[in-house]
Amino acid sequence: MHCIKIFSQKLSHQGVFKLAKSTGQLQQEIAKYLKYMENVNSSSPHTLRFYALDLAQAFPGDGGPNITTTRSKYKFKSEEILKLARNAQNGWAKLSPASRNRKTSTLKSFFHWMYEQQLIDKDLAHQLVSPKVPQRIPHFLSVDEVLSVLKTLDQLKDKNLSALFHLLYGGGLRISEAINIQIKDLDISRGQIRVLGKGSKERLVVLPKKSFQFVQRLAKSSGGDYLFGDQPIPQRKAYEMIRQLGVKSMLTHPLHPHALRHSFATHLLSSGANLRVLQELLGHQSLQATQKYTHLGMDHLARVMEKNHPLGRDKKAKSQLKS
Repeated sequence: MHCIKIFSQKLSHQGVFKLAKSTGQLQQEIAKYLKYMENVNSSSPHTLRFYALDLAQAFPGDGGPNITTTRSKYKFKSEEILKLARNAQNGWAKLSPASRNRKTSTLKSFFHWMYEQQLIDKDLAHQLVSPKVPQRIPHFLSVDEVLSVLKTLDQLKDKNLSALFHLLYGGGLRISEAINIQIKDLDISRGQIRVLGKGSKERLVVLPKKSFQFVQRLAKSSGGDYLFGDQPIPQRKAYEMIRQLGVKSMLTHPLHPHALRHSFATHLLSSGANLRVLQELLGHQSLQATQKYTHLGMDHLARVMEKNHPLGRDKKAKSQLKS
């Protein structure tokens, strides 16, 4: 069986996916789909790599002799395409629910595109079932832990680390967004930062005044086009900087960049921030991605209730109330 060979080559800032060796009509359509997702949907190179991998696993060759039609205006037989997809899903059975869900989403997106392009006679996306992914409540810092980290930052006097922390916790940025900020993205007069988020979509971020002062201070001493110098900080290095900050602050859990973003969202929501406003601040495309923080807020409230309510505080109080 021939294997589909899809590889990524960075020909521009966005990156372009090419089909290295076409082994059949379906593989040619996959190549067109990947270009469509890049050029029209502005999918990131990272996302496109996953799309290419998932589709290569699902359709590793021509798919058999009966995958194409000869007497219909449609190019492919829906039944045969769906059969291949379900076989692929069976092969992914041992993966985590999140991985299977992502791969199934890739197939659904590809099938929807095929139907729009009139390559198949029905939208097969509706016939694929996505596994349920358990809702994971992300780790976040308590206010006391944030104060402990701020105290450590004050002692370290590291401009890069301070600015990075305040971008992640003060602005709720993703680590990839923070490390790629350029000096030209800063609006000093308004205290705003232009951020390039997922799917190359821009948004304006407003930091608390104190947080923006750390960013402004670093910008003055940068000496390069980027906030952190001549080029962005490598993402792995930025992760390690934050991890070490957690160690030096003697936190009980390992600290990672996304925990600071979660903390930003949780503390705003628990202080009364509107969910729609939080969606804009986080750069989420859908409100569903933001709604997990409502569960997180309730989990926090439950812990507070258990700790402070007489019925949860101690057994003695419970016995007294019963009597």
